[in-house]
Amino acid sequence: MTATTPFPALSLRQFLTARSGFTLVEILVVIAIISLLAGVVLLNVAPQLGMGKQAAARAQIKVFASALDTYNMANGRYPTQAQGLDALVRKPTQPPIPDNYPDGGYLQGRTIPHDPWKNPYVYLIPGRQNEPFEVISYGADGEPGGQGNNADLSSSDAQ
Repeated sequence: MTATTPFPALSLRQFLTARSGFTLVEILVVIAIISLLAGVVLLNVAPQLGMGKQAAARAQIKVFASALDTYNMANGRYPTQAQGLDALVRKPTQPPIPDNYPDGGYLQGRTIPHDPWKNPYVYLIPGRQNEPFEVISYGADGEPGGQGNNADLSSSDAQ
């Protein structure tokens, strides 16, 4: 006695041609689900990217402040406004020229890096709140003032 199968016997070729591929509706549903998931992830991750740039700028400002203090201890003064932060990587050629300038400068590299938003850091001497100096990043917008990612970051806030 042979058992009967509820499905007719199909050859492999018949099986593959009977149901090969996905329908357009199935593909659209998968694309919609992936898009929704990507949107949710992006909404949760995007604000963190801005906070990471702010943290990087704060860390760089602290490095500048430390190097400026070392410059001051070795030379008895901070670099002038005209000498700027470049005095930390190259011996100034404008007076007052420091006598005790190390061969490698006070920072690694030969250039002062820009902030994470590709804007130059601002060096003020004296600082805006009677500090001996101030190093500022104007944030994402590159303009004074602002909130969130556009907020100013200053060496006077970091201390």
